[in-house]
Formats: sequence, structure tokens, C-alpha cells
Amino acid sequence: MQLVNNESPIKNEITLSIIVPVYNEQEMLPIFHHQLEKTLSTLSDHSFEIVYVNDGSSDDSWDVMLNLNSHYANIECINLSRNFGKEAAMTAGIDNAKGQAIILLDADLQDPPELIPKMLVAWRQGFDVVNMKRSARLGESRFKCWTAHVYYRLLDHLSEVPLQKDVGDFRLLSRRVIEDIKQLSERSRYMKGILSWPGYKQTTISFERPERVAGETKWSFLQLVKLGLSGITAFSVKPLRIATWAGALISASAFCYGFWILIKTLAYGEVVAGYPSMMLIQLFLGGVQLLAIGILGEYIGRIYAEAKARPIYLIMDKEKNDIAHSMVEKHG
Repeated sequence: MQLVNNESPIKNEITLSIIVPVYNEQEMLPIFHHQLEKTLSTLSDHSFEIVYVNDGSSDDSWDVMLNLNSHYANIECINLSRNFGKEAAMTAGIDNAKGQAIILLDADLQDPPELIPKMLVAWRQGFDVVNMKRSARLGESRFKCWTAHVYYRLLDHLSEVPLQKDVGDFRLLSRRVIEDIKQLSERSRYMKGILSWPGYKQTTISFERPERVAGETKWSFLQLVKLGLSGITAFSVKPLRIATWAGALISASAFCYGFWILIKTLAYGEVVAGYPSMMLIQLFLGGVQLLAIGILGEYIGRIYAEAKARPIYLIMDKEKNDIAHSMVEKHG
């Protein structure tokens, strides 16, 4: 196949790195790895590595991934010193990947490995980023689907960086995009925004996201809300501007209302009355002030985290299992 992308792989170089962040997926890992192996077996004209990143799992995920073997790819297992979160685990995978392109893939099979060949075809055609858009989210409640739909559109509207709607972490990135991302040093990371920030030539492939085969999701509703707020504050200052304009509008309204009260009192006098309306106004103003302070606090918290300049993650162990070693173990 003719290579169109400007990052021509050199012989013996790894074509594609598949990064798989893992947190308490001991049940899913063997199923996922088997499915991934089936897909890689159809791509004989490429060289692969699979980078498993154990994000401080409390189950036996680390031991399970150490026992995985592959006929088609080198396997690198990275064990973080504790649970740093999925964003940090993906960052660790990106920092250690050696391929001319990478694909971020969840271990729950909701990002189907069988779509990898289509993504590689798009990359070979010259696209630096191949976004995978969820046209349907099977096995998820209507409420979760609706909130995800609203969130992606709200984030795209607020963000100063173009963000693809209904596209998660599942995507392919070329080597030059990876190198640009590695220069971004922020500690409070929102990877969907970071992966979109470099830009370059992009294409989108739609797919139906299947339901989970085994195990349970590790994301609670509150964790998703926290991640959503992180995304908004990481890539937009519009909430601060909204708070400023809301404060200006309320101040102008209060001035007009006060002026009207003054004129009315001078002209007609005023008896002591209006307790309910005054309480309503006080509570409204107090709520707006607290909301504005909360928005400010989110941004100050991000500044505080950046000022400490702590590492995004710490690696406790790293194990590599290349194809030749796997074959010896398999047949020896």
C-alpha cells in the first residue's frame, strides 16, 4: 500500500502503538486481548506494540497483563505507583509509545478493536487525527445518553479550541501530533481537549458504541460531572466572562430598582412593607455571588495545581514482552 502520510515509517520501526489504560479490569483483559489479537492478525503489513498502563488497580489486573502474550505485537506493561486517574494513565502511555501513530483504546471493548484497520487506512491517506464518533451508545440509559449529548455541545460552544462532538478518547494520532502533545506540561489534564488542541488534518469515522461485555464501569455520575467541569475550566474562560457580565447586569438592575424606590419614596412616601420580595432579592443575589465565587475557585484551584508542578504520574514497574519472547514462551 502506498504511504501518503508524511511520516514514512523506517524499516523495523513500529508502525502503530495501541495504548490501553487499565483500572480494575482483570475480567475484561483476557477477552479484550484476544479480540485485539484477532484484529492484528489481519494486518500483516504493519508492526505493532501494545502499551498496557495499570493505573493503580486494586484487583489482579497487573498480574493478568504480565501474562499476556502476542504473536503480532510487542507488549509493554507500565505499572503506575497508585491510581492517578485515566487522564494520567493515557499520558503515561503517550509518553512511552514508540509508534509512528498511536491509538487510544479502552479495555472494556466499548471501543471496538476491529475498527483499527479503518483508522489505519485513513492515516495512510494523510490524516493526522482520526476521530471516532459515537453515533449510538448501546446499553446506556437515556439520561446518560442525553447528558452526554448536551455536555459535548456545551463544551464545544464554550471552548476556545474546536472539540469534536460525541468523540471520546478513542482516536488515532500521528507522530507529529503526539510530539506536540508531549510538549503540553499542564498537570490538571483533560485529554479530550489536549488531544484536540494541536489541530492538523482530521477525519471522523462514526460507529455504534457497544455495551460492556463483562465487569462494571468505573465512572460514577459524580466522577463524570467532575471530569466535565475539568474540561470546561481547562479549555475555556467563558464561565468567568459569564460571571462578569451577570454581575454587571445584576448591578445595573439593582441600581435601576434602587433609583425607582428613591423616586417613589420621595414622591409618595413608603410604609414598611415588602419583606418577602426583599428576602427573595437577597437570596437571589447571594446565590449569584456564591456561584461566581465557585467559578473563580475552580480556576484558582487549577492555578494552584500547576504552581505545585508535581509529576503527572509515577511509574513503579515497567515490563516488556516482545514478539520473539512471546513465541518462545508459547512453543517452549
